[in-house]
Amino acid sequence: MLLIPSIDLRDGRCVRLLQGDFAAETRYELPPQELLARYRRLGASWLHIVDLDAARDGTLLNRALIHRLAGQRAVHLQVGGGVRDAAAIEELLAHGVERVVVGSAAVENPQEVAAWLQHYGADRLCIALDVRHDAGGTPRIRTRGWQQETALSLWDALPPLSAAGLRHVLCTDIARDGAMAGPNLALYCEALRRFPAILWQASGGIASGADLSALATAGVPAAISGKALLEERISLQELRPFLPNA
Repeated sequence: MLLIPSIDLRDGRCVRLLQGDFAAETRYELPPQELLARYRRLGASWLHIVDLDAARDGTLLNRALIHRLAGQRAVHLQVGGGVRDAAAIEELLAHGVERVVVGSAAVENPQEVAAWLQHYGADRLCIALDVRHDAGGTPRIRTRGWQQETALSLWDALPPLSAAGLRHVLCTDIARDGAMAGPNLALYCEALRRFPAILWQASGGIASGADLSALATAGVPAAISGKALLEERISLQELRPFLPNA
């Protein structure tokens, strides 16, 4: 399993939200460039960056910073947040981003996103589907920076995109995000059972090396971690098996 460190950007600074709540924000003083360098030294080959300002209201306060981070080339960048048209994809790829993350558009305009997958190639796009479980235990998708509820389930959103060659899906259990309560293993096991050809990226709740090992044992191809790595809660010895350049 590949561990992908995550940096969430808001107004040019590293932050973490609790369960997607913009009012429950923790700011970190470490500049994004220094955090990228730290993860590179740890042995990360990929870095996941979320532009929270763009995800919430479409503002591009962090774009110049993202371009600078992409320009360092030592770590592959996977970048998302507010990517709702082909022009945004073109702009990020042109500035050195290796893979662009598409979220809300995949739910609101699946036919258009399917065309993007075919045009840019399945390895250049990642679909981010963020879920909360309803009373019956079904993972229902939220969009627009997790602010808007939908009736669409995770399982119903994927078939139209899978038919277009979908390869990478980042799935976040919002209730676990930033809560340090462990990942939702049952969700990812079910995701692997239903869609075994997809390279799933698990996000939300990772707090320890044991959590990483549990995801790897379950067969999850990749995991995203933000807060636990930011706060150095996992030892280097525990991280090494999941960082290819360690």
